Amino acid sequence: MADNKDIYDLFVIGGGINGCGIARDASGRGLSICLAEMNDLASATSSASTKLFHGGLRYLEYFEFRLVREALQERETLLRAMPHIAWPLRFVIPLSPEMRFETDTPAGKLLSWLMPWAKGRRPNWMIRLGLFLYDHLGRRALLPGTSTLNLATAPEGAVLQARFAKAYEYSDVWVDDARLVVLNARDAQRNGAHILTRTRVVSAVREAGIWTITLSTGQRVKARALVNAGGPFVDTIIQNVTRQNTPEHVRLVRGSHIVVPKLFDHDKAYFFQGTDGRIIFAIPYEGAFTLIGTTDVDHQNTPEAAFCTSDEEDYLCAFASAYFKAPITPQDVIWRYSGIRPLYDDGAQSATAATRDYVLSLDGDDVPLLTVFGGKLTTYRRLAENALDKLSPYFPHITGAWTATAPLPGGDFPTDGVTNLVHALQDTYPFLSDPWALRLIRSYGTDAPEILGDAQSIEELGQNFGATLTEAEVTWLHDNEWARSAQDVVWRRTKLGLRMSTEEIKALQAWFDGLQLAAQ
Repeated sequence: MADNKDIYDLFVIGGGINGCGIARDASGRGLSICLAEMNDLASATSSASTKLFHGGLRYLEYFEFRLVREALQERETLLRAMPHIAWPLRFVIPLSPEMRFETDTPAGKLLSWLMPWAKGRRPNWMIRLGLFLYDHLGRRALLPGTSTLNLATAPEGAVLQARFAKAYEYSDVWVDDARLVVLNARDAQRNGAHILTRTRVVSAVREAGIWTITLSTGQRVKARALVNAGGPFVDTIIQNVTRQNTPEHVRLVRGSHIVVPKLFDHDKAYFFQGTDGRIIFAIPYEGAFTLIGTTDVDHQNTPEAAFCTSDEEDYLCAFASAYFKAPITPQDVIWRYSGIRPLYDDGAQSATAATRDYVLSLDGDDVPLLTVFGGKLTTYRRLAENALDKLSPYFPHITGAWTATAPLPGGDFPTDGVTNLVHALQDTYPFLSDPWALRLIRSYGTDAPEILGDAQSIEELGQNFGATLTEAEVTWLHDNEWARSAQDVVWRRTKLGLRMSTEEIKALQAWFDGLQLAAQ
């Protein structure tokens, strides 16, 4: 921690994607930054997404063209910046006359007026028109456009029920959400930002033309500007930390996902339309699994209490089973998770209809407070740029935007360079199996050799915790990525919790406990 007499330019509350994205952007513009996260980085919403950089195809039905255009433009910008943790993904939309649109969307109301005989059915031409707009609203150089599939002959149709004869196929991008957050924090720190995890902000008070921020550690920090990027905790911070009177609030919407054993052998995902007007995805996940989600349910409890309910699990299983030949049951589910989307409360009637756009609210003429409402993974970088645009009048020395062409740590290689990096890593470390080497490159990119060091064998990497996780990797995560517990490692820095036994995870936690005791 800097000396208490020091004054930061910007103090950021929240270590999710928006907070870390803003800290990264600001630190690279010459501002002094401190960020505090009450738990681990990406411990809430930002590690519980559907793991996609996508334009939001269904948002077109809400006529949110600006949001979709911005998201589509960002996909390839982000893909170039992080080719280790993000990669192109093709989505298959099986067509069926039974599929319906939500009648309370702007597009739904228009179609109900123009085509009352359709009775809410989503016609194929409407889907194709949406995909045409999706292909052309934003710049697209790396990602292929929409194509048509004959499901009777295409391998993508083999696992689907025979009633699905035709499909459209389009492009979006997969991303490791939790690693995205950590890499933004690492880049911010590399630019001089001070990152505090497991540090709660108790109060923030404007006094003598400055913010005085009191932390749970008892320390007091001063800053010229404050950013509330608390995600689902934005309202709690407004009420209990900054103590504002504001009509603006977040709407908490729960999105739950389930993970089942691998359902298909190809590397494409499915976009399923429901008879209730909603959609879900079925996505290849971590090599041996399929991720299915998401739900959209108003969450009435505290953000910490979010979990995938049995009703949501049943809903996702039944939804996917309406498409796949082999039914999916709750007994197939090996992991479930739920995240809270902190959407801007625009008064929409349903959780699904609530806007996915972000709102940046600036309060204070001389001592600014910027509050971030909403936002999504795909637009986090643009959100950070817009946040700095709003704050720039308070900092005459600030430099210009820079993140559009800057790779994240480990991402300084071509978008098609993963295979070459895997081969190079195995040439240097021949004891690595193919899946192990791929996992390291997909997680750390060009930083992977830094983890392995001078090791000539597996034994030289220290304790083996299982599922290719070694002491060398865990030590690196502790020293470079703020990992302080087994949960930080197996569910956020990696997803090895899907492959590790309970006893292996306990052994990993014991390692962290021993490290903490040694430091006392």
